[in-house]
Amino acid sequence: MRAGANLRILALGIAALLAIVPAIAFGSSPVEPVAVSARPISQFRIGHDEKQFGPLEFVGGLELISPSRDFGGLSAFRFLKAGGDFIGVADTGYWFLGTVARDADRRPVGVQNFRLQQMVDQSGQPIDEKWEVDAEGLAVQDGIATVGFERNHRVAQFNIDPSDMKAPFKQLDFLVPAQELRQNRGFETVAHANANGQHQGGLVVVSEQSLDKSGNIYAAIIGGPHKGVFTVKRNDNFDITDGAFLPDGDLLLLERSFTMAGGLKMRLRRIHGESVEKGAIADGPVLLEADMGYQIDNMEGLDVWTRDDGALMVSLISDDNHSILQRNLYLEFILHQD
Repeated sequence: MRAGANLRILALGIAALLAIVPAIAFGSSPVEPVAVSARPISQFRIGHDEKQFGPLEFVGGLELISPSRDFGGLSAFRFLKAGGDFIGVADTGYWFLGTVARDADRRPVGVQNFRLQQMVDQSGQPIDEKWEVDAEGLAVQDGIATVGFERNHRVAQFNIDPSDMKAPFKQLDFLVPAQELRQNRGFETVAHANANGQHQGGLVVVSEQSLDKSGNIYAAIIGGPHKGVFTVKRNDNFDITDGAFLPDGDLLLLERSFTMAGGLKMRLRRIHGESVEKGAIADGPVLLEADMGYQIDNMEGLDVWTRDDGALMVSLISDDNHSILQRNLYLEFILHQD
């Protein structure tokens, strides 16, 4: 009896081991549901109720909090459904997905169904080395996610499967000479140009702070009929952290600055679309600048989308660097065109 019982226990143990061996052998990276709570932000300028900031009208925001140690480091995101379902990348090597919940007045009130999945290599093994998965920029089109990585500089494409994000299926030529890219100042912006514009939906990449001899920021058009390297004018010590094209063909850039004297700042700059071309120095006006007197943090991600009432929307997220001194924020504005 005792020997039979022991054999049954051994058999059960072997069965259990065999059940998990495939997961170990193929390096499964399960999608992890994560609890995220949200504290509403009703004022953009702290202590003031004004809503209009130049052409931008503040709609609302959220401070996102989670008990998960993997939550944070949110670097870039794009909506899969306008103002609702989204996908993003964290600079710690994670995909994140979820849905922005809204009230009857279309204001953001929370995040639902938030999930994380660790990035994997070609054999399906989760990648733990940060220098391999420092994901900073993201573009989405036709079921494909294009991600810009720094440190190990590359631009890679993935099939979007919210239930199982696999390894990239393609690496793209980013045209900028690799030796010109600074280790921690690589491609922060990956964006599709307008489908009906001069670049016919081609991909555009912009680095954070990889500078040419004139002090301008390296960028490139890496898809479409007019490929080539260009630069973005850098001024006032602001670095580029994300960008997206507007319906009229202009490129909206999110920028960040930090100095001991001036503290942390963020800025939105509208780059003239016609200056985004091979050999040009792209530039344009500042639409919004904010310091720590406003509800900002380390602003890293941006998306542009159209609300169901036709309003042109700009959404921003911040990267808390997994620091207790920083916050994960989601901010939302209407961009008025007149």
